[in-house]
Amino acid sequence: MAGVAAAIDKQFDLILTVPDDARAQLYETMRHSAIGGGKRLRPLLVMATARLFNVEENCALRAATALEALHVYSLIHDDLPCMDDDEMRRGKPTAHKAFGEAQAVLAGDALHALAFELLADEKTHRDPFVRAEMVACLAKAAGSSGMAGGQMMDLVAETTTFDLQTVTRLQQLKTGALISACVEIGAILGRVALDGRTGLRGYAHDLGLAFQIADDILDVEGDEALAGKALQKDEAAGKQTFLSLMGLERAKDQAQMLVDQAKSHLKGYGEEANLLRAIAEFTVQRDR
Repeated sequence: MAGVAAAIDKQFDLILTVPDDARAQLYETMRHSAIGGGKRLRPLLVMATARLFNVEENCALRAATALEALHVYSLIHDDLPCMDDDEMRRGKPTAHKAFGEAQAVLAGDALHALAFELLADEKTHRDPFVRAEMVACLAKAAGSSGMAGGQMMDLVAETTTFDLQTVTRLQQLKTGALISACVEIGAILGRVALDGRTGLRGYAHDLGLAFQIADDILDVEGDEALAGKALQKDEAAGKQTFLSLMGLERAKDQAQMLVDQAKSHLKGYGEEANLLRAIAEFTVQRDR
């Protein structure tokens, strides 16, 4: 994870070189949000999946950077006063606090565009059909059938009481869709046919839910200094979470069950999938 994080930072540092013109502040805002901090779980998933199929490292890294760019865009917009109104992210001021709302919106927009620019670039993969499939996969994960749809449900959750099934659906879209896209794109890079991705899709589905349950637990039991952001905001806003609906012990049991289930989907792979198995365990053992 540390190695991938350093590689992603280096990629962003190269891509987001500040120009000597009137766009400089936009690049500074993008760099503030994209470089440093964060678990880099999503790019790690891309890299780990791509390695199963011997994808060239640089190709996988470029795709991983695209996924992280989209994730960072979502964090910038999620933190805005019109959304969650957060002041800290990854241990530093959120983009709108550091640079103002207008620049934060533009930085998010630019990182969103960068993600698709990277996936569509021939340097990421020589096969145009592979590039097109990756773009389509990420577009679906980011849109109304994915992250944006989940965020809308999250806004509605502030004024509506959701049951466990609806909260699960919300998190599958808001968080799980991008996690699934990371694994899917790793397989697409390896030219794995649709029917050969079933196990990986099951792994990603269960991993995404386990990750969010663990997040809900950390929101109550975690340390804000380690998390680098404000905690217990969902409870203060009156939102239903996995924790509020299941209780602490049941939520912990459910998260571990999902991790075990995620790993069981990898039974067709040998030691080459050990990193993916370790990532699954990390989702419930992490402290941030």
